[in-house]
Amino acid sequence: MSIEQWRQAWQQLTAPGSPFEVMTPADGSPRYFRHAARNLVQVIDAGRVHGDKEFVVWQQQRLTFAAFFEAVDRLAGQLSGPLAVRPGDRVVIAMRNQPAWLVAFAAIQRCGAVCVPLNSWGLRDELLHGVEDSGARLLICDEARLAVLQADLAAGDRTCIVVGLAPEAALADRCLRYEALLAAEPLAHQPPDLAPEAPALILYTSGTTSRAKGVLSSHRAVCQALTALEFQGAFCAMSSPQRVGGLLASGYAPTSLMAVPLFHVSGLHAQFLSAFRPGRRLLLMYKWDASQALDLIRDECCTQFNGAPVMMQQLLASPRYGTDDTASLFGLGLGGGASSAGLLAEMLARKPEVIGGSGYGLTESNGIGAAIGGDPFEYRPASAGWPLPIVDVRIGDDPLQPQLPGTEGLIWLRSPTLMEGYWQLPGATAGSLREGWLDTGDLGYLDEQGFLCISGRVKDLINRGGEKISAAEIETCVSDMAGVQEAAAFALDDPALGEVVALAIHGSPGVLPSDEQVRSYIAARLAAYKVPAQVFRVAHPLPRNATGKVLKAALKASLRVE
Repeated sequence: MSIEQWRQAWQQLTAPGSPFEVMTPADGSPRYFRHAARNLVQVIDAGRVHGDKEFVVWQQQRLTFAAFFEAVDRLAGQLSGPLAVRPGDRVVIAMRNQPAWLVAFAAIQRCGAVCVPLNSWGLRDELLHGVEDSGARLLICDEARLAVLQADLAAGDRTCIVVGLAPEAALADRCLRYEALLAAEPLAHQPPDLAPEAPALILYTSGTTSRAKGVLSSHRAVCQALTALEFQGAFCAMSSPQRVGGLLASGYAPTSLMAVPLFHVSGLHAQFLSAFRPGRRLLLMYKWDASQALDLIRDECCTQFNGAPVMMQQLLASPRYGTDDTASLFGLGLGGGASSAGLLAEMLARKPEVIGGSGYGLTESNGIGAAIGGDPFEYRPASAGWPLPIVDVRIGDDPLQPQLPGTEGLIWLRSPTLMEGYWQLPGATAGSLREGWLDTGDLGYLDEQGFLCISGRVKDLINRGGEKISAAEIETCVSDMAGVQEAAAFALDDPALGEVVALAIHGSPGVLPSDEQVRSYIAARLAAYKVPAQVFRVAHPLPRNATGKVLKAALKASLRVE
């Protein structure tokens, strides 16, 4: 298909009377999907029609949709009854990926409460900040998180529901067993009729230099985001009929291998909440392990895997990839970080029939911005795709005075999926939202065909003698070099130039290129001023947060550089 045919398919999907009909308000407010769900209870309840179809697989646990909803209803009855959870109350979830996480989220929504998923990788101060900052009166957690927070929870007089606690283990005051609540006599529960503007979710951003900020989103914002994800799936099918036809002809049941954390939009929105309406099966991983992932793909006939570029690199690096072990794998999605052209090319070369894809969004936009998949992904693999139908994009220092297409600058987004604001931080909210436009902090441009291209971060620029250098550009370049598995560029102070470029690389011992080889490689591809003044060859994988982004402050500290 041609680009013109892709545009026609896009227009057909968004036209009046279509499932993805887009409405344009007369008052100039953002466009929106007419048929999006009213609230998340409607989104989740759409899965009830799937009955005895298998929904969740995790270790030895297997839940059908019917069993999942029975657990949800039982927990919601306990939350709204004896525990007196009311609409607007904040309820924290702090645990690794497992079925109880999914049940807890759905039950919280059925009570009209605001779910606060916390980073399960966080240490005490990080977790406690989320609990206290959100004002949560109830915490649902696993045993590992309870061990970290138990003394603080007791002091704060909060109730805690503990998942997976050994039967012989003693319960602390104000602690309840999750399993006992589900086994108790079912209590009748009627979910409130939640307005679209009601608060639904607080997700904490992965702050690396300061306290994480809580991103507050309404039911409308999340439901519009989920419809945008469904639209992208429908557009991918229309623009890539042969690829999608191969999946349909295979006979495999749509099954997603879920290795990204549920406390991030890529796990919560794009995988969990998107599974209800189509009845997609989910395989949960407690933590990422490439070998185990390949075992699950083989044994459970997974058809879809979405992950950060570093996960995809490890998957592709295995000799098992492309063999019968991945025969069922038709969909590969990238997110959570910049991807090198080499990685994207290898994805397509190793499995030409694959439905590849990637996207661009932020927690503050509920993961929605631009997306690309299938044949368009093969055509423009290094772009983030076309902005989704309800998203406006402007480039420049001021969204009210945008730059011309093709020029690089700050990316601003406007859509109904944007956050209400940062929880109890009006100053930070005002600094990120301007006249309804979100300052993404990312640099990029719209090319001549309307594709959004991401070139770096405003706060991840190296100012070398007045020349602004994108760290992402250097990282993307060197990531294509043989032997380099991970790379991170950052600034080093320099008395003459202000800042110079430093680069840390990680790879297998014996094949990691030398400092001079790295400099020569970059010098042959980028301007001379972008060549690193110093290269660090790192023996261990680079430190990353839960969303896969390199923690550069921690990296610099480990290298003992300023």
